[in-house]
Amino acid sequence: MINRAPLRFSGKVAGRFAAPVVLLLLSALFAAWPPLRWGLVATLPLLALALWDFFQHRHTLRRNYPLVARIRWLMEDLRPYARAYVVEGDLEGRPFNHDERALVYARSKGELDSHPFGTELDVYSDEYEWLGHSIVPNEQAPADWRIDVGSSQCSRPYSASLLNISAMSFGSLSANAVLALNKGAAAGGFYHDTGEGGISRYHREHGGDLVWEIGSGYFGCRDAQGRFDPARFADNAQADQVKMVEIKLSQGAKPGHGGVLPGAKVTAEIAEARGVTPGKDCISPAAHATFSTPVELLEWAAQLRDLSGGKPIGLKLCVGKPHEVFALAKAMRETGIRVDYIIVDGGEGGTGAAPVEMSNRVGMPLREGLILMRNALVGCDLKDEVRLAAAGKIHSGAGMAMSFGLGADWCNAARSFMFALGCVQSMRCHDDTCPTGITTQDATRQRGLVVDDKAERVTRFHRHTLHALRELVVSMGLDNPWQIEPCNISERQNSARSDSIDQIYQFLERGQLLADPGSTQYAREWAYARTDSFARAL
Repeated sequence: MINRAPLRFSGKVAGRFAAPVVLLLLSALFAAWPPLRWGLVATLPLLALALWDFFQHRHTLRRNYPLVARIRWLMEDLRPYARAYVVEGDLEGRPFNHDERALVYARSKGELDSHPFGTELDVYSDEYEWLGHSIVPNEQAPADWRIDVGSSQCSRPYSASLLNISAMSFGSLSANAVLALNKGAAAGGFYHDTGEGGISRYHREHGGDLVWEIGSGYFGCRDAQGRFDPARFADNAQADQVKMVEIKLSQGAKPGHGGVLPGAKVTAEIAEARGVTPGKDCISPAAHATFSTPVELLEWAAQLRDLSGGKPIGLKLCVGKPHEVFALAKAMRETGIRVDYIIVDGGEGGTGAAPVEMSNRVGMPLREGLILMRNALVGCDLKDEVRLAAAGKIHSGAGMAMSFGLGADWCNAARSFMFALGCVQSMRCHDDTCPTGITTQDATRQRGLVVDDKAERVTRFHRHTLHALRELVVSMGLDNPWQIEPCNISERQNSARSDSIDQIYQFLERGQLLADPGSTQYAREWAYARTDSFARAL
């Protein structure tokens, strides 16, 4: 039977309505006593809000606890900031902890980046890893290195810096952020990856070297139906500022996931860069339409190289199914076509927005992905021609050195350069409310990002990070970072045991997959790989 007894204002009930009752009493007092009537300006709007909460039907807490329940929302909004600035320890934050961010800030500002009193890391935890130094450091190591990218089939190779700006599109980044990044890259002599959103006017303004990324939407080289347009591609790719072209197969934060930029967000400037219609939904399919097999992918890459005038053509992917990687390697051996480079993006990579399941549970982490790709290239005797790059949470010279030891020829970074621009990891990239003006199209928020100042910070971060890499190479007694080997990197298994990386992971010898795949841990995946399909061989 339904209890229809009148509401009894017990202590608990009175507590629930404490705020509106107090406001009502204060309003009555202010109205009755003329000297205090100014208080009505504050109490009446709050009382109206409390009454609205009481009678609305959408939110239970607001209905049961008028006005007071809104404090919960306030705390939810403040929680990330309170946690980051008050609660968290220096080594606890995610995706980047305080110490990692502070290092980038210090280097970008040209401030002291030394650390006093010894490491704060637990050197006996199973997360600890270290580089082996030499009794005889090599102080004669060169002051700087670059890497030539371009296979024997490339007529216009590119000399790349060892640290570059990873793919971030205009649209995901603000105009001022793109301007500052490109100006910093131009001053520092490193490249700026456009991301799949096309080459915008802001990428071109300061003349910094560009790597043009082409995704499944073919932005900047598409026809009216969204198909790849060779003529439009050639117009953009042959520009002097474009040094290399990168085919995006997937990215670490959301591999295998397409996307839709709603028409309301497709401004005239974004539409210009992408070659789409302003105000209409802009779709990035999950898969490419220009190829469906490993051989077709390589044939398309060869076509792009011809259309670009002989510039390096590469692939970017987050490793998923190992047999697909081996299928690409087999196809390069079978057809004789080479891509000029491959960028491995780790599953820990960043993005403006992604389904949480994608970010958390899909995609191989950088270490395993980089080792697998390195083994595929070395095992198929392709590494001499196909360069290999690493991307995914790279922010320091140590992170770069680790990647070189696993097979990388250079590194890319995205969020680290965002920190150099002033990013505070507010986690507002996806809702257009970035407080630092980096990941927003809101002109009032972008105004705070002063291009000339932030460009200098970008250049300084790059320079100081490469200097830190050189100091590590010197301490290891080596001539260059490509001499770092897996045996120079050690990882703790538990508090009582550690091993060098080559004792934990298998690193193949040159041509080993061609000569004796059965001797490797990849025998099954190698057998699955086929050149006429990305599906597994039965």
